[in-house]
Amino acid sequence: MRSPARLVTGTVGAAFTVIAFGLTAAAPSAYAGDFGRLEITPATAPPGATITVNTTACGKKGSGIGDANELDAGDFEMRPGTHKEVLVGQFTVPHDTRPGVYEIVVSCDNGKDAAGDLKVIGGKHEKPIHDRPSGHVRTGVGGSVEPNSTQVALGVGVIGLAAVGGLWLLRRRTESTEGS
Repeated sequence: MRSPARLVTGTVGAAFTVIAFGLTAAAPSAYAGDFGRLEITPATAPPGATITVNTTACGKKGSGIGDANELDAGDFEMRPGTHKEVLVGQFTVPHDTRPGVYEIVVSCDNGKDAAGDLKVIGGKHEKPIHDRPSGHVRTGVGGSVEPNSTQVALGVGVIGLAAVGGLWLLRRRTESTEGS
């Protein structure tokens, strides 16, 4: 048979365990009034994408400021959306953002906050790849796209003939004015 001291100690220990679990389970609901849900669309995006966030945490006719500083996108304004009590804001993921999960927070004027996570995918880009032209420009110029030594020699010959012809005309003109 167990001693009364052991029985009391075990019962008290079990009671403290139940109380501790009860407090930790109740703790998140106690803070749920201060944090609202922040919907992020799209939730997964590459650098350069425009992100839209919305929340109802700010209440009717509320206002707030969004914070995307964790990914160096700065603050953004939250404005009333098309639905009642919904505030909407937008920002762009910077092109040099590294892949990872970033927290986006909206601070409302009523003292409440809303938070959500944005997952950035893809590599680090200095500029979008599609901004750089590449390849030859096909304009119908014929063989001028690739250098051809025969064409170059003919071109130099035509220019040389034009120079010789021009000099001959100038000399002839000066001879006619001297003889008059």
